[in-house]
This record gives sequence, C-alpha cells and structure tokens, in this order.
Amino acid sequence: MSIRFFYKILYLGLLVLVISCNQTKESYSEEEIEAHSAELNQYFEEEFQKDVAESPMMQTRLGQKNNYGKWDDFSHLKYVEDRNKAKRRLEELKKIDVSSLNKETRLSYDLYLQKQENELEDYDYRFYNYPVNQMFGYHAELPAFLINMHRIDSISDAKAYISRLEGIPKVMEDVIGNLKIREQNGIVPPRFVFDRVLESSRNLIKGKPFGKSSENSALLEDFKLKINDLEISEEQKKDLISKAETVLIKKVKPAYNDLIVFLETQQKRANTNAGAWKFPKGEEFYANALKRTTTTNLSAYEIHEIGLNEVARIHAEMEKIKEAVGFEGTLQDFFEFMRKDEQFYYAKDSTGRNKYLKEARSIINTMKVDLDRLFLTKPEAELVVKAVEPFREKNAGKAFYQQPAKDGSRPGTYYANLYDMSAMPKYQMEALAYHEGIPGHHMQIAIAQELEEVPQFRKFSSYTAYVEGWGLYSELLPKEIGYYKDPYSDFGRLAMELWRSCRLVVDTGIHAKKWTREEGIAYYKENTPNAESDCIKMVERHIVMPGQATAYKIGMNKILELREYAKEQLGEDFDIREFHDVILLDGALPLNILTDKVNAWISKETL
Repeated sequence: MSIRFFYKILYLGLLVLVISCNQTKESYSEEEIEAHSAELNQYFEEEFQKDVAESPMMQTRLGQKNNYGKWDDFSHLKYVEDRNKAKRRLEELKKIDVSSLNKETRLSYDLYLQKQENELEDYDYRFYNYPVNQMFGYHAELPAFLINMHRIDSISDAKAYISRLEGIPKVMEDVIGNLKIREQNGIVPPRFVFDRVLESSRNLIKGKPFGKSSENSALLEDFKLKINDLEISEEQKKDLISKAETVLIKKVKPAYNDLIVFLETQQKRANTNAGAWKFPKGEEFYANALKRTTTTNLSAYEIHEIGLNEVARIHAEMEKIKEAVGFEGTLQDFFEFMRKDEQFYYAKDSTGRNKYLKEARSIINTMKVDLDRLFLTKPEAELVVKAVEPFREKNAGKAFYQQPAKDGSRPGTYYANLYDMSAMPKYQMEALAYHEGIPGHHMQIAIAQELEEVPQFRKFSSYTAYVEGWGLYSELLPKEIGYYKDPYSDFGRLAMELWRSCRLVVDTGIHAKKWTREEGIAYYKENTPNAESDCIKMVERHIVMPGQATAYKIGMNKILELREYAKEQLGEDFDIREFHDVILLDGALPLNILTDKVNAWISKETL
C-alpha cells in the first residue's frame, strides 16, 4: 500500500468517524457546521477527481492533457466497476449526519446521494440501449472527439493523437462485444438503424489514405490541418503525417471493417419493431427511462395527454398568426405553404449555407446586447457557430450545442446541421439560435461550469428536463422583451414548441402504445410544418433514445409554472433577473429540487 493511498484511507475514516460521532448531537455550532461541510466538499472533490482520473476522454474535455493518447474503458466490465463504486459511495454518504451540513452542502449531499441511488437502480438496464446508432454511436463519436476535442499544440500532442488512432481497434473490439451481449439479452436495434450507421462507418474509411481519392478522409484532413498549424519543420510534419497515415490504414480501417461486418450480419437478424416494449421488461425499462429523463413520476400515459393538450393549444395560436398574415386556407395548407415557399429557405449550396451561418451569428450577437435586461449573471466563455462536419451531417440532429472547455481553451459551440437546407427554414432561425446558444444552452451550461462555490460534480451534472427545459424556455424568453417582430419568425418559435409537444405524443406512442415508425412519422407530418426529413429523423431518434425527447416540454412547463407562481407571490417585487439567478446558479437540478429551491427563494423574499 502506498503512503498516499494510506493517508487517503485514513482521511476518509476520520471523516466518517468525526461525523458519525456527532450524529447523536441535537445541534451543531456554526463552526462545526462549516467544518463538516468543508470536509464533505473535500470528499466530493476527491471522488470527482477519481472519476476524471478514470476517464482520459473527460480529461481532454476539461482541457487537461493527462493520458492524452488514451481512450476510456468501453468494456462491459466498466458497468460492474461503476456499480461497485456507487455502492461504496452510498454507504459512506449514509453515515453522515445531514444536520451537520450547511444549506449549500446539504443540496450537494442530496444530489450526490440521488446520483448513486440512480446508478444502482439503472444497473439492471445497463444493456438497454443501442451504443451504435444514427444519433450518437461510437462509430461517429470517436472521430468527432478527435476532431473537436483533441487539440494539437505540440509534437507530443500529435503523437497522442496517433496513439488514440492506434487504440481504436481495442475500442471497437469492446463495442462489438457489448453489441453481442445486448443481442443475447434481446436488445437489437430495428432494421433501419443499420443502414444509417453502416453508411456513416463506411464514410469514415473513404478518401486518403484508405483508397485512391483526391480528397482526404475526415480524420486525415483533421490531422493534417492541425499539424500544419504547428511551428515545426516540414520534415517533422511529413514524418508525423506519414505515421498517422500508416496507423489509419493498418489499425483504423481494419477496426471499422470489423464493425461493419458485424453490423451487416446482425442486420439480417433485426426486425422492424420500434418501441422499447419489445425488450424483456420493456414496460419497466421505459417507465424508468421517463423517470430519469423528466425527473418526475409522470407516467407514459400522463405525458401522452400533456402532449395532446399542448399540440391543440399551439395549433390555436398558429391559427391567429395565419389570419394575421392574411393567409386563406386551413392550418394544414399554411403548413404546406411554409414548407414549400422559397422565400423561407436559403439556397442549397455553399453560398446559402454561409448566409445561414452569418445570420445565425448575427441573431446571437443581437441577443447579447439585451442580456442585461434578463440576467444578472452571464458566462465568461465565448460562443461560436459552426456547421456540422460533412462526415456526420447526414445522420446528425438538426442542431446541438457543445460545451466549452472549463479552462477557456475551447469556446462553446452552436452546431447547425446544413446538410438539408429544406430542414433549416429562415423562420426557425431565431428560436434555434436562442435555444442552442444565447440565452439557451450556452448561458446555462457555461455558467454552471464557471460556478465557484459548488462541487465539481455539480458543474458537470446534466438533468435532461432541466437542461432542455431551459433551452426551450429560452426560445420564448426573447419574445417577452420584443423579439420575433416578424410574424413568420414568431410562427417559427411556435413551430419549435409544437415540435417538442409532438414529441410527448410520439415518444410515448412508440414506446408505450406500440406505434410503428410509420405512424410516428405520419403524426409529425400531419401536425407540424416541418420537412418530411425532419419528421423521419425525429421518429428515428425517439426509437433509439426512449424517453429522452420528452424532457424538453416537461422541463419548460415546470420553469414557466415556477415563474408564474413566483410572480403571483412576489407581485411588484418580482425581478426576472433574480428569478433566472435562482434557476441557474446551482447548476443543473432535478425538477423536484428546482421546485423546492424556487419555493425557498419566494419564502425568503416574502418575509
């Protein structure tokens, strides 16, 4: 046993001993409370650092270059290690007398305890997902990680990049092994998923150096660009590029070929059943998935009804806009007009795509000017707008956000998917930019990372209902201070909210009511103005991510409900900027704890 390890064990033992010895006390002095809280926060920090130490990829995301040439452990044994770690932490936490903690640390305690309990409860469903799918499968995530996360500032960094390329065969071996275990447990994606992921996988090994082509493959192009930015000799650059090409041919291509062969074989055994109901204990799994996603106890059928009611409400608001712009015809006719009229779309070429990106940046920059009207706290991290990379754009989502590096070395990024310009109408640009950028994900996530007085684990926690609920709430927020002056743009805002409301209906329809993929697509086409390609992608997302898409509207509704209650209770003393601080300044929270926090703030303000 090392001296360092011995002292860590001794420290933890003393921590538990001190707190457990005090458990019989009726009250604690302020000094004792602060001392116990400091000790527990130190424990949280040490456990967080253990998690980081186990994850080279997390280290890279944090801007660190430890284990820079390594990947995480993707084997099925990691699930067991994580379960055992959660058991240990739970045992340690339950020995602590929570009355010995200050308010902030008690919140951290509750969140950390819940996190461990969820880890143990979810263990039974550890194989109930599709690690290779069209939305975020490892086949696309590994190269995306290298391209977007792995900086090359030195020769050492370049060698680490090559080392990660060399490590891809082991990762793919583990991924294939996990896919086999899932199949043994009756967890196989529906047939359509295979066409999508096979295409993406084949695209990754096209171009130089994999074959005779005038264009570089995505990985080689990325490596070359980063190497050519280094201030080293041409000979050193050629040597590094040559080594990368060799590894791409000898390691990366065979690894992807192994994955492709397995997927081609498994595809023959797949069926077209879309919902989680087809899994063993599928109903229980889906109920658990909804609980995790929404952080509520709402059932699938309750969520389905909320969705139907919201769809009807938003359709009524859209009717008013239709009349305001003088359109004659039904709402369905108006949807068709919005889908087809060329005035609402940029050209499907590089000029059109560049115009879209320029306008998206302009929307965000304009919103920045008005942030003081809505927020007391703003993030320091910058935000950039990028198009989704060609190698993954066909199957990636419509738009998404990538958080900044905590050390400031990488800005937050709003990714717009410009593969199909008919799916990116001008009238939705405002709402999309507000959701993914400012005041949406960038405000919330960057502020969380920059918080000083909360444990690290809370800065990187992600409760989907909170995070995406804030994103959807952020689409409405600018309207309340005069944005969306163009009625078509306001229609676009409603169209985005309608889209998230339909998700409640279709997700539960597929996974609880046994809707088919085709029935889900038909519902979107009949009830929204979105392009058919949007509808197909969304339904296919529901299928591979059960429950996830229900979080947006459930989260938004809760934030609006809390805001309205705060307005009622505080009257003229209500300040939306203070309300936003209450929502944002503890990082992501489950909705039940967020509710308690807002109620406590209201009580304090009304004393």
